[in-house]
Amino acid sequence: MKDKLYLMIPGPTPVPPAVVNAMSRPIIGHRSAEFAALIGRVTDKLKKVFQTENEVFVLACSGTGGLEAAVANVVSPGDKVITLNTGKFGERFGELARKYGADVDEIKFGWGCDVDIRVVEEKLKADPDIKAVFATHNETSTGVVNDIEGLGRLTAQHQAVLVVDAVSSMGGMDIRTDEWKVDIMVSGSQKAMMLPPGLAFVSVSPKAWNVIEQNKAPKYYFDLIKARKSLGKNNTPYTSAVSLYYGLEAALDMMLEEGLENVFKRHKLLAKATRAAVMALGLELLPALEYASDTVTAVQCPMTVDVNNLRKTLLDKYRVMVAGGQGELKGKIFRIAHMGYTAKADVLLTIAALEMALNECGYKAELGAGVREAQLVFLGEDN
Repeated sequence: MKDKLYLMIPGPTPVPPAVVNAMSRPIIGHRSAEFAALIGRVTDKLKKVFQTENEVFVLACSGTGGLEAAVANVVSPGDKVITLNTGKFGERFGELARKYGADVDEIKFGWGCDVDIRVVEEKLKADPDIKAVFATHNETSTGVVNDIEGLGRLTAQHQAVLVVDAVSSMGGMDIRTDEWKVDIMVSGSQKAMMLPPGLAFVSVSPKAWNVIEQNKAPKYYFDLIKARKSLGKNNTPYTSAVSLYYGLEAALDMMLEEGLENVFKRHKLLAKATRAAVMALGLELLPALEYASDTVTAVQCPMTVDVNNLRKTLLDKYRVMVAGGQGELKGKIFRIAHMGYTAKADVLLTIAALEMALNECGYKAELGAGVREAQLVFLGEDN
């Protein structure tokens, strides 16, 4: 018998038993009164997690589908837009915007760096015709968090709408959609939201609707105006992922019962313990601590260790799965996720396995050193 798999990657993440049980309920009609009531409840609960009074739409697609929906509804061919690239998913926004005919000014800040607000401010001052700014809140590929609140202050003074990818942070980090003046916020189901892949969530502000209603880009499935019309009747334009809705309500109930402040505090604690453990082993983090993620930790692999061999050893011998690097960081880093249905014991087990795997791959890590640092963080939680 194979040992239990510990999924410590930034999506898909472990799904709680309560969510699995909810998804096993019998299917109901997606046009039934019972499902309409479920949509109404889920929408209200999503608004609480998004910290918004705006509509939040549930789309049957991955997080990338949600990002494409945002681009398709905002970008008309020829529109000037800014995309902020601090890693793979900032890069993806640029790729999507070009597919829809945008005139893209892609600002590259470097993988492992955060957005320099001053650069964006100068761009907006220089060109009043910029239609949108596309930013990533939590850049999963590098473990970097960007200052969305600061970007919101800038775009609020400009005609440009702010479109944010919060796929890997919503439900795990304090994201104040309305307070930060985010016009379109996008997230997905398979990360901190504790669900399987298959749903995207999109909130839309009044400022964004003014742009969407004038949009000229061709779209069908991702038409948010159609989605708004259907949501007004607690419905969806096309067939819904009924079982995932059951799971979504169960996951939202878990988060709201725990309390959002406690959810955010838990993620911060897990991140702090993971980073302390990694540094105690003599390993270097990729981003600076002041803009490091609460949901994923990116670690620079020692030069003497093959990262793919390290990950294979972790998986094959200890059944712990961590992620590798993407793009220009492929073969250089590994990433430990601590989001969603993750607890202190998961972090301690992962660090213990990492210590052994590093030694087996030729790096002399002191056994117990990382675990001890993580334990000290956890023990000092209330002190």
